[in-house]
Amino acid sequence: MADFTPTARTTLKRLPRRGSFERELIYSILDEGLVCHVGFVHNNHPVVIPTAYGRTGEHLYIHGSKASRMMSALRDGADVSVTVTLLDGLVLARSAFHHSMNYRSVVIFGKVSEVLDRAEKTEALRCFTEHIVKGRWADVRPPTKAELDGTTVLSLTLEEASAKVRTGPPLDDEEDYQLPIWAGVLQLRTVAGELSPDPRLPDGIESPTYLREYRRAL
Repeated sequence: MADFTPTARTTLKRLPRRGSFERELIYSILDEGLVCHVGFVHNNHPVVIPTAYGRTGEHLYIHGSKASRMMSALRDGADVSVTVTLLDGLVLARSAFHHSMNYRSVVIFGKVSEVLDRAEKTEALRCFTEHIVKGRWADVRPPTKAELDGTTVLSLTLEEASAKVRTGPPLDDEEDYQLPIWAGVLQLRTVAGELSPDPRLPDGIESPTYLREYRRAL
């Protein structure tokens, strides 16, 4: 699996040692994340919209109502910038200046295209559903024709992308290491809480195993 090729837009200018074009790393971050932020220009104004997504191979899918502003603005092949960030820890230094965060992030540039083929559109929605909760698609009612017709699915080919990662302890000024101040990393992770059944759920329907054992990657 070949790595991504650096471009002028994806080459890191600040702290380039944290950057990576490794395809495997970039895919792993995308597959663990749940929300991406889609940046684009609409009516000569910058707009950034958070939304869920899914990935299959070299394609990132987003979807929404045909009436939504983002879908209307992007369906004709607009340029976008898509970001995904995973927060792994709060880095607490001995000085306020050197506080930081441990994170893994991906930035993607490209043009989106509308998925018009019905079979590909259905597969994209399956990919989207499985990305959020693996195993869910087999349980649910599939989309109706009216639901498919009312949904816009956009595809972004992953060609221009890079990752940026920070790990490890705080990096203090050398003279500050002797200060009597606790320093280190407060680890953070996404965990699943308790299941809350729909009040209208009929008696006798048990929660599926994939929900009782739900967890993100890592």
